[in-house]
Amino acid sequence: TVSDSKGNLRSIPQKVASTGTATYDLVAADAGKHVYHASTGDLTVPPDVFSVGDAITIINGHASGSFEIKEGTGVTIWNSAAGAESGDRTLATKGMCTLIMSHTNSFFISGAGLT
Repeated sequence: TVSDSKGNLRSIPQKVASTGTATYDLVAADAGKHVYHASTGDLTVPPDVFSVGDAITIINGHASGSFEIKEGTGVTIWNSAAGAESGDRTLATKGMCTLIMSHTNSFFISGAGLT
C-alpha cells in the first residue's frame, strides 16, 4: 500500500460536513479529502487556513437543494471555467467540485453542477 500521513494514496477520505440546513467552514484537516455536505447551508472557505497546493473536493449530497461555496474575508475563488471571474459559487444538487489553493488565500475551483 502506498500511503502518506493522510492515508492510502489511492483513496480520498471523506469528511461529512453537515446535513439539513447547517453551515460549514472548511478547516485545515479537510485538505486532501472530499467534504460531503448534505445541507442547503453555505460552505465557507476561510482565510489563512490552507497551504499552497492543498486540494479539497466538495460533494453536494443533499437530495434536492443547492448551497453556496462562499469566499471568506480576504479569500478569492477563481472560477476556472470562466477565466477571470471570481466570487461565491453555487453547487447544485449532487454536484461535485474541487478547490485548489494556488497562492495565499487564492483558490481555483472547477466541477460539475457549479455556477
